[in-house]
Amino acid sequence: MGKSKNLGDSAPGLWRIAHFFSAKMGAYRLLLTGSFIALLCEILFVIAAPWPLKFLIDHLIIQDPSAGDVLSNPEILLILSAVAVVVIAGLKALASYFHTIGFALIGSRVLATVRQDLYQHLQTLSLSFHTKNKSGDLITRVINDLGIVKDVMINTVLPLFGSLVLLVSMFGIIFWLHWQLALIALAVIPLFGLAASYLGKRIQKASRKQRYQEGAMASTAAESIASIKTVQALSLDNKFAHSFGVNNRKDLHHSVRAKRFSALLTGTVGILIGVVTALVLWFGARLVLNNELSPGELLVILAYLKSAFKPVRKFSKQVSRLAKAATSGERVLDIFEQTPDICDLPHAQPAPPLQGHIRFEQVNFAYEAKHPVFQDLNFSVTAGQQIALVGASGSGKSTIISLLLRLYDPQSGRILIDGHDIRDFSVHSLRCQISVALQDSCIFATSVRNNIAYGISDASDAEIETAAKLANAHAFILSLPKGYDTVISERGATLSNGQRQRIALARTAMRRSPILILDEPTTGLDRENEIAVVDALKRLSKGRTTFQITHHLHHAMHADAIWMLEQGRIVEQGTHAELMQINQRYAAMFKAGLKGVNQEEHNDVVNR
Repeated sequence: MGKSKNLGDSAPGLWRIAHFFSAKMGAYRLLLTGSFIALLCEILFVIAAPWPLKFLIDHLIIQDPSAGDVLSNPEILLILSAVAVVVIAGLKALASYFHTIGFALIGSRVLATVRQDLYQHLQTLSLSFHTKNKSGDLITRVINDLGIVKDVMINTVLPLFGSLVLLVSMFGIIFWLHWQLALIALAVIPLFGLAASYLGKRIQKASRKQRYQEGAMASTAAESIASIKTVQALSLDNKFAHSFGVNNRKDLHHSVRAKRFSALLTGTVGILIGVVTALVLWFGARLVLNNELSPGELLVILAYLKSAFKPVRKFSKQVSRLAKAATSGERVLDIFEQTPDICDLPHAQPAPPLQGHIRFEQVNFAYEAKHPVFQDLNFSVTAGQQIALVGASGSGKSTIISLLLRLYDPQSGRILIDGHDIRDFSVHSLRCQISVALQDSCIFATSVRNNIAYGISDASDAEIETAAKLANAHAFILSLPKGYDTVISERGATLSNGQRQRIALARTAMRRSPILILDEPTTGLDRENEIAVVDALKRLSKGRTTFQITHHLHHAMHADAIWMLEQGRIVEQGTHAELMQINQRYAAMFKAGLKGVNQEEHNDVVNR
């Protein structure tokens, strides 16, 4: 979590956050200018507020023989003072309303813009970033941390400018009225600084730990809820509840600790304000008795002290929020400062319509230094060829797919499609021409129709139904309560594995891409659904360059070529018949797999 810092040490971080948000406020200059003008007007009316009472006390309650006829007339002076109080209060309320609404509108709009930018930036960050960070913590940064920063920036930092202007203006007038009383009032400022520094450090430390625990809680909740079926099936609910409870109790401890220090700081500031007010009252009263200061002037000074120290008192209450904002802002900016490992090169162009001829040349790749996955990997696939990738887990099958999709880039070597290095294409245009069907199909909480047409805005109903038929999904979709308009629950929980897989295949069919990637698409399916999915895959892969990763070797039998991978090397390649004839690794694995398949199932596979 890093070394804790007090607010003074956090000032550069707060300034960095303010600078980041101020750049986003540029689009709202007119509204921002109007809000600041309203804020300055409110300050002007706050400064003017005690002066009617001053004139009333000095010229009515205490008669001033030097005053003119109007000021000597009690009725006129009383009416003017009462009207002035009402007018000043009304104008102050109106100005406060306008700058409060203005700042709130700016804050909400900037928050929406930054949150959208942050979410889109997260989508562009490479898999290496997401594998190192927990999704729950990232969600907390997007939703909660940004909300905290916005709230503090709008409700604390922006009004702080007005508070400083108010403070300087009021002390300037106090100096004008009586400089000795002003010095007495200013003497307490260093004590405010010491209290804020000492207790602010502890508030910052507790707030930092609290934000860390909130991220940990969000990660635990996201993980357990996303895998609720497995959690319940394996009776892991108590384990996750215990883990969540531990983090929850730690969060409570740090939250209470931060509030305790914040309350202590608020109390300390209140005592200091009380002491300085008493000193000014005592010395001021003596000056009034000695006719060195009028009672009205003392009233103005005391009113100014109350108003001037109100921002200080408010600031003491906001120290914990500022500490949280500093921590939350750092967490948000940390994401913005992350650069994607995979991005478009300066010369990258949109990929033209691809044919699907693929070649790896001298490809070297490692997820971690000194642990290479591939060393000088070379292979070539002709357009429309169907390749089955088989081998033990960790042999590099999925890594080939990840490199082809540019989820990662090789450390050296080239990957070419139709003779062009894929880094010469924009990432989006490349991936748009590659369809992927994974083992864990991603189904969204929307209608079946929208799931199939996801990412294709102009898809017609006829095209969607054609894709569904191609994926053997049309019949079961019609049996759903509202057919294609049936809304699927989150992660497709209301569908079977086979139904989810066939909807995902229909989505793949909609893309009509020249390259198709199938990563264990039949895992976990019963025999009926497996037959339907395999038939759909056969139609989908026709005429497309296809890579099929599978541990079920009977699904690889009809591929144009089978590649057997071991430790990042292609150790055997050929058709099923050729590999069975040489009778080595593939043949041994295939024969071992047949032991768990009855003769009827084997005949079905061979005949398909």
